[in-house]
Amino acid sequence: METRGPTLVVLCPPDGDRPPGMAAVEERFRVRYVGPDGLADALPGAEALFLWDFFSDVVRDAWSRADRLRWVHLAAAGVDRLLFPELVASDVVVTNARGVFDQPIAEYVLAMILAVAKDLPGTYARQAERRWEHRETRTVVGSTALVVGTGAIGRRIARVLRAVGMEVTGAGRTARRGDPDFGEVVPSGDLAAHVGRADHVVVVAPLTEQTRGLVDADVIAAMKPGSHLVNVGRGPIVDEEALLEALRSGHLAAASLDVFATEPLPADSPLWSTPGVTVSPHMSGDALGWRETLAGQFSDNAARWLDGEPLVNVVDKEQGFVVAEPSREGSP
Repeated sequence: METRGPTLVVLCPPDGDRPPGMAAVEERFRVRYVGPDGLADALPGAEALFLWDFFSDVVRDAWSRADRLRWVHLAAAGVDRLLFPELVASDVVVTNARGVFDQPIAEYVLAMILAVAKDLPGTYARQAERRWEHRETRTVVGSTALVVGTGAIGRRIARVLRAVGMEVTGAGRTARRGDPDFGEVVPSGDLAAHVGRADHVVVVAPLTEQTRGLVDADVIAAMKPGSHLVNVGRGPIVDEEALLEALRSGHLAAASLDVFATEPLPADSPLWSTPGVTVSPHMSGDALGWRETLAGQFSDNAARWLDGEPLVNVVDKEQGFVVAEPSREGSP
């Protein structure tokens, strides 16, 4: 029997990968699965769009064909690539995958901090050389971290780091004291005045006009000598040239990078081979089962949309992220 519900377009990646567990959605929507080349032809008449291809930039090019669209869901936490001016100015509601990646990313950050403190790269290198060389390592108890970005992921990172005895401060849009997770939140607009006290600076902020280039040469120069930068936010937040210079000079001891200004990271990028740098391919949040979790989150939200209930994870299109209730989570 043909489904009589509204039309949903699911944008799949070029390889044709589809979200799993869509049976419940297909019972209530007319679903059109398309690749990037087919989006423009599929949008007319569609009321909802599910961006399973979360790195795609094709929505903007096809936007003029969206004549009935009311809701777009992105299967990712960061929405910076989606929020082009025409969409921002429209009445279309945007939701994202906030909450799915919090714990995996927090665990990744902890792993990178422990790897630096315990010199795991040095251990692996010596093992490859069959070289027995005793060294002393550092404990993370009592070390300091500044988490740049106080949204849901930043808060989970703070809780995980505090659990192993680290002292954590946040950097967000507004300064405040008495925060339940960070204790103190310093203004991210004055980052250079605060990074010098941190052994580890963790960047997890969303990419907005305010955060683009936030960790610039001045901020990197103000970081504590021998400290460690972790970026799990977005590549353009960090000045990569200034970071490279600080690593080469020895001002910074290490950088753990999961995101980059250009992705995939070009094979000729010096970041691949600079001592102290760990490169991972934008995977810090992708723990086993993440695809099923993302699809299930959309399915739940789709049921809410059809039943007239409030959607979960509605993005403030002007600010570029989901605005949490201040009493619960503060602001990025």
